[in-house]
Amino acid sequence: MFQPLFDSGLHPQQMKQTLPDFLTRIQQLIEILGLDMSQYQLDHIAMRINDVELAKLAHNAWLSDGQEISSTQINGRPIIVVAFDQPLQAGHWQIECLELPYPAAGKSYPLQSWEHVEFVVPSSAQNAQAYLSDVKQRFPKLADKWSELASLGVKVKLSSPKGEGERLNNPTIAFKWQEVCIKLHPHSLQTIIASESAN
Repeated sequence: MFQPLFDSGLHPQQMKQTLPDFLTRIQQLIEILGLDMSQYQLDHIAMRINDVELAKLAHNAWLSDGQEISSTQINGRPIIVVAFDQPLQAGHWQIECLELPYPAAGKSYPLQSWEHVEFVVPSSAQNAQAYLSDVKQRFPKLADKWSELASLGVKVKLSSPKGEGERLNNPTIAFKWQEVCIKLHPHSLQTIIASESAN
């Protein structure tokens, strides 16, 4: 049943084996940015898949490792969140959730694999620009390096994604470098999911 996943290197067993290499590159990006994330929660890890059938297979395969806690339509496609029964160990971080977006129509990623991790950096900011100001205050080295990031090959994107029914604003800063990405946001994925069911 899962043979196409194995053939694509996307089965959970294979993905877990590639996790250390992915996190080494995440750590390199953290150092380029001048961030100290040792005290912050690595909220979740996300993978990217270009094919809907492969996404369905991966969705089912990961349910052996945890429980689906959310399926939300964002930008016209489902985003699945699986909470792991046993958190994935990643250095000194424990990753509690997997984010598995189904592919967006007309968009293809150069690599089907792990794509980003998200850290929770608490803030009361309600929009991405205010959140960026908070983050720069908290990480002065990042503020000092800000004007150099483009020359270091780092792309920065500010956004405020929101799923149907979510009540909390969760502005996001994404740093992309060499096919890996770090996102910072003020609220954990589980907090956002809980806000969907709040009265």
